[in-house]
Amino acid sequence: MKIVFMGTPDFAEKSLKAIYEAGHEIALVVTNPDKPKGRGMKLVASPVKEYAIQKGLAIEQPEKVRNNKEFIKKIEQIAPDAICVVAYGKILPKEILEIPSKGCINVHGSLLPKYRGAAPIQWAVLNGDKLTGITTMYMDEGMDTGDMILKEEIEIGEDETTGELWEKLAQIGANLLVKTLAKIEDGTAPREPQGNEFTIAPMLDKKMAKINWEEQTASQIKNLVRGLNPIMGAYTMLNGKKYKFWKVDIVDVKEAPVNNIENIKNGTVLKSNSQEGLLIKTKEGILKVLEIQGENAKRMSIQDFLRGNKIKEFSVFE
Repeated sequence: MKIVFMGTPDFAEKSLKAIYEAGHEIALVVTNPDKPKGRGMKLVASPVKEYAIQKGLAIEQPEKVRNNKEFIKKIEQIAPDAICVVAYGKILPKEILEIPSKGCINVHGSLLPKYRGAAPIQWAVLNGDKLTGITTMYMDEGMDTGDMILKEEIEIGEDETTGELWEKLAQIGANLLVKTLAKIEDGTAPREPQGNEFTIAPMLDKKMAKINWEEQTASQIKNLVRGLNPIMGAYTMLNGKKYKFWKVDIVDVKEAPVNNIENIKNGTVLKSNSQEGLLIKTKEGILKVLEIQGENAKRMSIQDFLRGNKIKEFSVFE
C-alpha cells in the first residue's frame, strides 16, 4: 500500500523499518523538527528522520499540522491508502484524518481503552501493572478514542523499567502494525469500538519524581523508580543534596536491622555501608537502594557509591 508515516522517537522508528521491509511504498515520512541537544545545543534529527534519510525517503518536518494548508495539500496530492501514526506527538485534524482511503492507523502502547494519552508505557509501570500491550486502531478526532483493530498482550516484569518495557513494546508494535496493514489490505481487519470505560495516561510531571517518604510505601517507591527509569529518575534530598535512585528493591520489615521500627520516622537510613548497602524505612516496608546517583555525579551501584561517599545511619531523607 501507499503509506504516509508519521512518528518521531525510536519507538516509531521500529515501526517505520518494519513496514518498509514488509514492502509497502512509503510515499512520505513526517516527523518533528530537529531539536537542540547537549552542551552545544546542536540540532539533532529524530530516529525516524535518520532512518528515512538512510533509505532515501521523502521527509517533511512541519512545526504544526493543524491549519497548515500547504502541508495538508501535500498529503492530499500523495493520496495515500493509509497514514500510519506512531508516537508522532501531534493531534491530527479532521482534514488529514479523512484523506487516506483506508484510514489513519495508530500504534498505541497500551491495551486500550486503558491508558489513553501521552505516556501509557510509563503509567503502566508507575502503577505497578502486571500486564500491558499494544493496540492498533483507526484514528478519529478524539485522543486515542478510535475503533480498535488488533491487540497483543505482554507481562510486565517485577523489576522491569519503563526503558526496558519501551524496547519490547516498540518491537511488538512494529510487528503488529505490519499484521494490521495486511488485514486492512485484504479486507479482514476487525473494527471494535472502545466503549466508555477508559483511563488516561497524561504526560509526566517533573514534580512527581520526588519521593514522598511520609505517604509512599516501599512498593510505591519501587514503582516510581522503575517508571521514571530512564526518563528522569526518582529523587530525594539529604542535607541539601539531591540523590537519584535508579534501581531499588523491597526488604520485609521483619528483616529490619533495628528494633521498634514502627517508632522510626519514614525516610530514615537504617543501614549504610558498602557491604550491606543502603536500607531506608518507608511508610510500609524497607527500601533497599541498588543503584544511586549523587549530585553532579554518575549513576553507580550502591556498593561503589558507599565506598567513596558517606551516608550516615539514622540520617533522614526528605
